[in-house]
Parts: sequence; C-alpha cells; structure tokens
Amino acid sequence: MYLKEPIVNLFAQLSELLKALTDDQFIKQIPIMSSATIGQHMRHIIEFYLALDQGYISGEVNYDQRKRDHAIETDRYFAIAKLQQIAASIEKPNHQLLLAANYTIANNDEFTVPSSYYRELVYNLEHTVHHMALIRIAVAEFSSISLPIDFGLAISTLKYRNECAQ
Repeated sequence: MYLKEPIVNLFAQLSELLKALTDDQFIKQIPIMSSATIGQHMRHIIEFYLALDQGYISGEVNYDQRKRDHAIETDRYFAIAKLQQIAASIEKPNHQLLLAANYTIANNDEFTVPSSYYRELVYNLEHTVHHMALIRIAVAEFSSISLPIDFGLAISTLKYRNECAQ
C-alpha cells in the first residue's frame, strides 16, 4: 500500500522525538499552545488512527467519539508502543466507510458522509503532519532538541521548496 511508508516515516520521526524528550518535557504545559502538552498532541494523533482502525471493523468512523486514553499523553514509551502497533496494522485493503461527525455545539445532530479507508488514511497522514508542526513549535519553546528539517512539513511543501531552490 502506497500510504504505509509515509505514515511509518512520520511515526519514526515522532518516536525518535519521544525518546529524546524527558518525561517532564512530554507532559509540560506550553503556554504558547494554550497550555497543551506534547503528550496531548501525541494522544490526539494516535487516537485518530485507533478510531480509524475501529471504524474499519464497524464500517463507520467517528473521530469525535474516539476513546481517550490518558496513558498515551503521560507515558512516552506507551505512546511509542501505540505508534508501533498502528504501523504494524495499517496495511489493509481499501473499503468503503461512513464518516460520522457533528460540527455544532447547540445540538447532537450527527451526520455521515461516504468515505473510504484510504481516504481516511490520507486525512490522518495530513492531520499528523499538522500536529507535528505544532509539536515543533512546542519543542522550540523549551528544548534544544534538534528535529529533522522536514519534521512537521507536508510533502508538497518540501517538493515546492526543492523546486524553488533549483
């Protein structure tokens, strides 16, 4: 499957970062990020993939109803294990899914739209890059950890920058 390699590469970058952080840095509230922690961003990324995996089985994905697991945001090595678990199970045949969501605060009217496993993997890949960009900002706020130059950058941005450099 074409999507597995780029997702696994992102997970490898995240895992390397988690290994480089201290436990305190992983759970440190970052004011510039509305007091969110790197751990909370990791939990958010991981839970979207877990929700997609559950939705693959049931036929309906609902990211809003995902199970929140506090251990992911407080234990770096548990988060790494979850990334490894997802990477090992991500390669599945494409099939149709329904994406369920509710974008109103006033009521609980949920709606569904047709989607597919591969389309949701693309979404999760882009979602991961977005959160990695935020994590990059967090790391820069309190650490001298050196991140890869492409950490938190979309492939299209990297390609564009390479074209401009030539």
